[in-house]
Amino acid sequence: MSEALKPPRVLGTVGASLLNLNGMIGAGIFALPALLYVGLGNFAPFAILLFAIPTICLAATCAKLSTVFDQSGGAQLYVETALGKFTGFQVGWFVICASSAGRAANFHVLVSYLAALFPVFDGPVARPMTIIACIAFMTIMSVIGTKRSIGGVWVGTIFKLAPLVLLCVVGIGMNGVPADIELPSFSGLESVALLIAYAFSGFGTSIATAGETKDPRTTVFRSVIMAIVGVALFYAVVQWAYIAIAPETGNADIPLAVAAQKLFGYWGSVMISIAAVFSIATNQLCGFIVFPRVLFGMGERNL
Repeated sequence: MSEALKPPRVLGTVGASLLNLNGMIGAGIFALPALLYVGLGNFAPFAILLFAIPTICLAATCAKLSTVFDQSGGAQLYVETALGKFTGFQVGWFVICASSAGRAANFHVLVSYLAALFPVFDGPVARPMTIIACIAFMTIMSVIGTKRSIGGVWVGTIFKLAPLVLLCVVGIGMNGVPADIELPSFSGLESVALLIAYAFSGFGTSIATAGETKDPRTTVFRSVIMAIVGVALFYAVVQWAYIAIAPETGNADIPLAVAAQKLFGYWGSVMISIAAVFSIATNQLCGFIVFPRVLFGMGERNL
């Protein structure tokens, strides 16, 4: 494809890192602290940081591959280059189908969080209409241009991280960092390893948009490593804050909302619920920005 017809390269290191960050931080962070605390106790923040090490090793493989290519497609492009067009075609459609299933599931979760705040969204007509409206909005956001789409991601990121940062600052400021640490049994560590692995999934979101990234052979590499380090530290701080606040662990589905309610009352719970809505929505928007670029890259290479 001629350069005149290609999408402009507008993504820098910060924008690419933002895609990776939002690919990792979705709905999971709002349930993860209680699950990790039950399995690992006060060792949970250290488990997150330790698990980040093998995750960075895996991410470094993807990041290193990104230094060889300047086209969109990510993993699909790498497989196509190594194993041929037929295998690349299969992997590309597996990626798209998996993403579509994930987007569908997350839209239902998004509406469930909205319904918890505003029950009107849970009606037999309101729920599917809300999902349709969300899909339409995300589609519009994804086609107005990458630069504007990233602006929407910035807004969503601020609204979802600000309440969590406030929770951490106030929680640790009032209660201090927990000092007592008890090492978990191996079986206990095993049971939560998959949870932490899921929490880090999405670290390579930006590799699929290399065709619209400035200097992609260095930018994508940096964005992957920066995002994992940043998210690992953020997850650990959130976990420390949750332990410091020491909320009741009975309601493991909404642990951060319970913690916020303990600190700020009813409106703390509302604050975290709104943050969860923005978190899931921003994660969805990233999917709508990134995965069409896989199809675009496949089309560019006659697949």
